[in-house]
Amino acid sequence: MSVQKSSIDPEVASSSDDDVDDVDGEGWEDVDGDAVPESFVSLFDDNDFDSVVAMFEHCKAKYEFDVWKLQRENDLDFMGLVKLVNYVRRSVSQGNAVPDLSSKSCFDDDYYLLPAMESDAVLYNLEGILAQTRTPVNSQVEELQEQMAALQARFDAYRDDVSTYLGEKFEKLGIDTKESSDVKLPDLQSRAEQQDADYFQSYSGNAIHETMLKDKIRTDAYRDFIYDNKDLFHNKVVLDVGCGTGILSMFCARAGAKQVIAVDNSNIIDTAREIIRTNQLDHKIQCIRGKIEEVQLPVAQVDIIVSEWMGYVLLYESMLDSVIYARDKYLVPGGLMVPSHAGLKVGLLADSDLRESHIDFWNDVYGFNMRPMIERTKDECLIKIVDHDLCGKAVTFKLFDLHKVSVQELSFESDFGIATEAISERLDGFVLWFDIFFARSPSTETENLEVETARNRGITSFTTGPDAESTHWQQGICFTEPSHTVLNGQPVTGKVAFAKWAKDARGLSIKMQWSVGNSQAQTQSWHID
Repeated sequence: MSVQKSSIDPEVASSSDDDVDDVDGEGWEDVDGDAVPESFVSLFDDNDFDSVVAMFEHCKAKYEFDVWKLQRENDLDFMGLVKLVNYVRRSVSQGNAVPDLSSKSCFDDDYYLLPAMESDAVLYNLEGILAQTRTPVNSQVEELQEQMAALQARFDAYRDDVSTYLGEKFEKLGIDTKESSDVKLPDLQSRAEQQDADYFQSYSGNAIHETMLKDKIRTDAYRDFIYDNKDLFHNKVVLDVGCGTGILSMFCARAGAKQVIAVDNSNIIDTAREIIRTNQLDHKIQCIRGKIEEVQLPVAQVDIIVSEWMGYVLLYESMLDSVIYARDKYLVPGGLMVPSHAGLKVGLLADSDLRESHIDFWNDVYGFNMRPMIERTKDECLIKIVDHDLCGKAVTFKLFDLHKVSVQELSFESDFGIATEAISERLDGFVLWFDIFFARSPSTETENLEVETARNRGITSFTTGPDAESTHWQQGICFTEPSHTVLNGQPVTGKVAFAKWAKDARGLSIKMQWSVGNSQAQTQSWHID
């Protein structure tokens, strides 16, 4: 599945987290008890106002953000309003001008207790919003003037509420906050946790699910395997890891599964539950919100695990880690993984127009040399569809058996060798993609498993390669440094290494070492984030 970056930017969270220190109250001492904030910054732009009410009136008039209506519809208390304000500020700062406010679950996460903006006067002036009906602006301004006299008390109350919550969290983690005065609030939300929040939030909207469901190569393959093998699913317990809209769970239920457990950690699970109920399958499918590593399933074991976990170049997003965890913890001995196998392939990009459009383009832009822009692109793996630019026959350099592979084996180095035609072509880079297989049995023979041969053996499969119908995964393109290496029919041999990207655990780092014929080996690295 692909990823659209969204949600919480680690640097934004870090800068805002600095405002709140440890749970004993340190870090708040820079607030001057006599100081009264003079302006209230809009949630959607840089305009500031003399009162919080005037600011919210602006947001309602210009952006149709009615805080009074949201408070009534969601029955928000003070902490709920705090979460709402921080959620909207974070969303807007990350480019989402229209945050999803369809339900309270969009922002009902304790993470949004963390201030999104330094010294945000709005946060400790929300008490007037708690009224169930709006009062006239003039009246609220008068009330606000009275409330401002007690500003410090309200600020302290807000601090104490957050600190109490954090104290409970630390207590659950076994941290003695009385003895550990150096415990800082940012410790609670590590960079990895922020990246996880970013990842799951990206699957909350409709667009990404529409893209995946409209990918007929992907969706048809799952449907065909499940419906064509109903005997495998009849009266079985199935676990759907990362269920999204619930489409795979519904396939399994209609194929005869006795029970389907659908797990997802994004807000889409609420929509999936409604979809499943609408299709009258809620008697068979149970939706659970959370990470598979943390939730409690209603069963000890399952017969089948189904999941669409694939990312760009297969391993981007690291969702396979979670699927492997689920397999090791819940799958019965001899149980089935759907899909069952995945193969990584590499081909040669030669004499490509893509280099001209994405790399050489910067040499002359309206008469200006913009070569410094090349530095921003040369180490990124470009996700794009490749059209007829491959030289030689692509090869599989890694095949994963999903019934056996470990998380440690997802970081690897593999050899490859590609024969080329005896024509003069320049090597411009490498193209990476993957093939997926749905075998009926964990003991299926996998030697020389290719899509064409698999189909001849009756194994449902599909490829994301450039010579087949395009999928939403497209291909990964790794441009090589311009060495003007000419192939002239010489073989290209080398090694491919995959690993998690150091800057983002869900990112992917790719390293290649290669030689053309007997030439000196070259090495280059790329990443996807």
